[in-house]
Amino acid sequence: MIHLITRLRYGNTNTFFIKGTSGGLLVDTDYAGTLPHFYKEIKRNSINLKDITYVLATHYHPDHIGLVSELMEHGVKLLLMDTQSRSVHYADEIFKRDSRLQYKPIDEREATIVSCKDSRTFLNSIGIAGEILSTPSHSVDSVSLILDDGTCMVGDLEPIEYMGAYDNNVKLEEDWDLVMKYNPKRILYAHALEELI
Repeated sequence: MIHLITRLRYGNTNTFFIKGTSGGLLVDTDYAGTLPHFYKEIKRNSINLKDITYVLATHYHPDHIGLVSELMEHGVKLLLMDTQSRSVHYADEIFKRDSRLQYKPIDEREATIVSCKDSRTFLNSIGIAGEILSTPSHSVDSVSLILDDGTCMVGDLEPIEYMGAYDNNVKLEEDWDLVMKYNPKRILYAHALEELI
């Protein structure tokens, strides 16, 4: 199954929309306060808000989850991996420092919580072939989305070519070993250009 993937750039974070056969998945958002820019970007790409069934954060740093609560208020469901549940409010204090953002914390009670081992079944239910892996070297809650067509979205996982710059970064090596077992053809990063394997 080949997926239609749209890269959305409306701030500092690459976000991606995957159109499944029976639902759509937004991977990451940008910082709080970027909602008007998000709306312009999805319109530019002929995506309607109702096309986005779920939003998945690759991790809960502020530049990846700033719009999640606002999207939830507009009917988008949060796909929360069980390995992320303790990190949902990581950015709350950061956003609170700027009252202009009017950030509303995420209500994880409204989330659809899925384990990584059950992620393939869940994704299949919205017509997306792939799975979600725990890749915690960047942060304990980090996940990567691996699609069966060879596309891999890794959020802020350090690029593989940087591996030689670190001495004994066992966690990073383990994450890349896991990702590479899926034979990815292209890697999509949140803050870097796409990499072909």
